[in-house]
Order: sequence, then structure tokens, then C-alpha cells
Amino acid sequence: MARQSLKLGKPFEDMVPFSLGVISSGRFLHTAGITARDRSGKLVGAGDIVAQVQQCFNNLSDILEKAGAGFDQVIKYTIYVTDIDGFDEATRNVRWPYFVDRPAATLIEVSRLIDPEMMVEIEAIVHLPSD
Repeated sequence: MARQSLKLGKPFEDMVPFSLGVISSGRFLHTAGITARDRSGKLVGAGDIVAQVQQCFNNLSDILEKAGAGFDQVIKYTIYVTDIDGFDEATRNVRWPYFVDRPAATLIEVSRLIDPEMMVEIEAIVHLPSD
């Protein structure tokens, strides 16, 4: 895979699990917004941001596996949360391992998601292996 994470030499870069930019070429997968629903469609972790983040990454893992990819091929995450303060502190240890090879990332606080009990939604751009 042709992929290069940019390193700008800014002090904070070593304290975050993502890159400010990633250069890549080839085939891509753009996911939909991944929410914390189980296989039957039931919301996991109502009121529990940690459980919802874990379920979102579990669901993303299923998509990556089906596409023949892994977390090391994620180029960019966009994460939508209803409480950015709670997300940042509470979920750091849960989400950090999924930021393999320092993908680009954006974190956005929104007033609500499609289900009022949802607290997080994650989408990804993935560089797929060659056919």
C-alpha cells in the first residue's frame, strides 16, 4: 500500500494517535456512519459512551474484515459525538488502539444523532489492498 503519514515536527504530534495528513494512492472504502448497534440492530450502551465507542469500533472491524482490510489501512476517521468532553477523557484508552499507523482524524461535537440515545458515530476512509 502506498501510504505516507505526514510528520510536521510540532510538539503535540507525539501526544495524539493520528496524523495531520496522510498521502495515499489506490482503491478506497468510504464507510457510512457506524453506530453502536449490535447485529440485531439494538443500540448497545445507552448512556455509556465507552460501551458505544467500543461497539462502533467492533462494527467497523466487521466492515474492514468483509472488505479484506484492517485498521492499519484506515486513512482517516471522522468521529461525531454528542459530548466532546466526556468522549475525550472517558474513551481515550478504548479508541487509542484502533488508531494504527496514525491515520488522519476529525472529532466533531453535534447536538444529536439519529437516535436520541446514541452518543457517538464513526466513519472511516480506508485504503484497500490491491485486487
